[in-house]
Amino acid sequence: MTRKITLLGTGLMGYPMARNIASAGFDMTVWNRSRTKAEGLTAHGVMVADTVVDAVTHADVVISMLSDGPAVESIIADAKPALESGAVWLDMSSTKPEEARAFADTLATSDVSFLDAPVSGGSKGAEAATLAIMAGGDATVFESAKAVFETMGRPTLVGPTGAGQLAKLANQAIVAVTIGAVAEAMLLLEQNGADATAVRSALKGGFADSTILQQHGARMTKRDFVPGGLTKLQLKDLDNVLAEAGSLKLPVVQHVRDRFHRYMTQMDAGDRDHSGLFEELLDLNGLPLGKP
Repeated sequence: MTRKITLLGTGLMGYPMARNIASAGFDMTVWNRSRTKAEGLTAHGVMVADTVVDAVTHADVVISMLSDGPAVESIIADAKPALESGAVWLDMSSTKPEEARAFADTLATSDVSFLDAPVSGGSKGAEAATLAIMAGGDATVFESAKAVFETMGRPTLVGPTGAGQLAKLANQAIVAVTIGAVAEAMLLLEQNGADATAVRSALKGGFADSTILQQHGARMTKRDFVPGGLTKLQLKDLDNVLAEAGSLKLPVVQHVRDRFHRYMTQMDAGDRDHSGLFEELLDLNGLPLGKP
């Protein structure tokens, strides 16, 4: 078994991920910029480090779960002098494929292997250890990290370095577009007299069924937009999708990206759950944001 695992970033996702790794019996250390957000993990046998250097010293595996590429780049720079030769860095943040390749090159100069391994499943998946983990990198390194990944969910090697982040961008495009479609369906049902909860039940197992329909559709009906997946991060990912697409035209992604941008900037909803795009739809229709 790997001797020491370090996780950097104990936010909505990182906190339960660290807890699940520790519960599997690994020696677990975490660091978070706001230490108070990590201290509850001590009850689960996790050590909380005061600095990034303290956290990664003697670590066999380092996991980063941060907001974006620049945050990961900054942490790698802080950690690099203290990294062990032969260690493995698993970046489970959502970044750009080109950033993942740059991180791999930077860490290789310290004899540290790298996998980009973003996740899907939201905070509920992190809590339940059922995350979909999309890894890019060397197959041998992936196999060496598989036992750690499996404490958090279901890992799949999807290609070379950067392919994990490309898979996550595809995932985020599907998620965002589906949220938009589910929001319109829920509004149609509400405004025309159907029981949206009953309809979601009726659609289970059919072609229209999805986790987004069942989980986020329920959030829309209840007007429960306490964040599991932040709107500002969804928008960041959609901007990355369009940047990666280059000259390719992705009109549906562009449309839903513009709506998320409106929701965040004009409705001050960056820290709301991304299913709150339903609120933006209500606003477009001149309807009140509260429960009907």
